[in-house]
Amino acid sequence: MYKNQFTQAANIETPVICGAMYPCSNPELVAAVSEAGGLGIIQPVSMIYVHGHELRAGIKHIRSITDKPIGFNALVEKSSSRYEKRMREWVDIALEEGIKFFVTALGTPNWVVEKAHSVGGIVYHDVTEGKWAKKAIDNGVDGLICVNDRAGGHAGALPAEKLYEEVSGFKVPLICAGGISTEGDFVKALETGYSGVQMGTRFIATDECSSHNDYKDIIIKAAEEDIVLTDKISGVPVSIIRTPYVESQGVKAGPIAKYLLKGRVTKKWMRMIYTLRSFFRLKNASQKGKGYLEYFQAGKSVGGISSVEPAGEIVKRLAKAADDWVGDGP
Repeated sequence: MYKNQFTQAANIETPVICGAMYPCSNPELVAAVSEAGGLGIIQPVSMIYVHGHELRAGIKHIRSITDKPIGFNALVEKSSSRYEKRMREWVDIALEEGIKFFVTALGTPNWVVEKAHSVGGIVYHDVTEGKWAKKAIDNGVDGLICVNDRAGGHAGALPAEKLYEEVSGFKVPLICAGGISTEGDFVKALETGYSGVQMGTRFIATDECSSHNDYKDIIIKAAEEDIVLTDKISGVPVSIIRTPYVESQGVKAGPIAKYLLKGRVTKKWMRMIYTLRSFFRLKNASQKGKGYLEYFQAGKSVGGISSVEPAGEIVKRLAKAADDWVGDGP
């Protein structure tokens, strides 16, 4: 069994995180990855507003499937006081239900760090470059999720190797997020120096993911060059699969939206409008398939995905790859 600082702190067997995904993180998928020895992460907005579980009940449902460790995704952006209050309540519920691993993103994670550390929990923060990593470390996080330029959703701008160079000096566990779908990808990340990987797109194309078969099929059929960036979902570049609908609509914000996105105040409101609109578009595409505006988020790891299979089988293959890599003497 491959062990390092990350697996020991998270109390897991294999250094693989199933990344929190809106709208794809249904409870059964989270549970399946954890049960197999990885770490499934709850995405609360997805849990509540897509899959219809009140948060505490959803956590208990996951616990009925697996007693292995699970994590929780806390987006700490300050888009509104109402949202922040709700996220604080959700984090409290997660802590009350015994969750000890938190992944934070899109803001300053200090209050999550304080709450988690008070009960022996740990916090890893999403970063895309060195300056954000330093800010997160200064706020007390225990590790970094390094989002590179091959990731789905809000991708970074740097290749995995370059991003590692920028943040490895902080001496905390680093998780490679983006472009991982095969055992070879996984081992390459370990060889680079990462303590583990975070995978999202690969786990959409699984039996346990409740997303529509159209979504899974298009992932299987897509190649790396079919992944494009659009700023029409949240106002900042998001990785999606190029479809006829995407080609007909284009991937760039219109002139008015582009102008508003440049303003210090107006960009906040424009991003909020985009986010509210994409909330329903992404949900419909995920749950209803083709014909529902067809915004399918995915990363460049699609190139290594050829079939839908059980999530646990994916984790087991990666576990064996890690053991073999150690056995070969890295």
